[in-house]
Amino acid sequence: MENKFNIKNNKNFNKVSNIIESLTINPNPDSVAVLEEIGTNSSIDEVRELTSRALVKRNEHGSLSVVISNRGKGINDMSTVVAMSTINELLSLENKEEAMKVLESTISSDSFDDEVKENARSVKALMALS
Repeated sequence: MENKFNIKNNKNFNKVSNIIESLTINPNPDSVAVLEEIGTNSSIDEVRELTSRALVKRNEHGSLSVVISNRGKGINDMSTVVAMSTINELLSLENKEEAMKVLESTISSDSFDDEVKENARSVKALMALS
């Protein structure tokens, strides 16, 4: 049975997508805070997926930290679709330098739990091979 309430079939999905895209290209650092607060905390997987990918596309320390170092967000999301989409976006970065720095600092920090550190370790290994 197809879910008739699927967000991608919702006319508002395009509006949400456009807002996320606008925040992605906005140079104001506050846009990262908005994406984190509203997008990565959404109850809708598709919104979290779009938001995580947008944060990776910014390729800045703050935006990458959100999707790499935070429990329940980005590579640590409980939805495998969101986590894998974020990982694929990280792997597709042309310049991986900042992402590798955030991954390394996450792995070496005592302030993160073992699951977050293990996910960062795995993604770092994948990025080193790509």
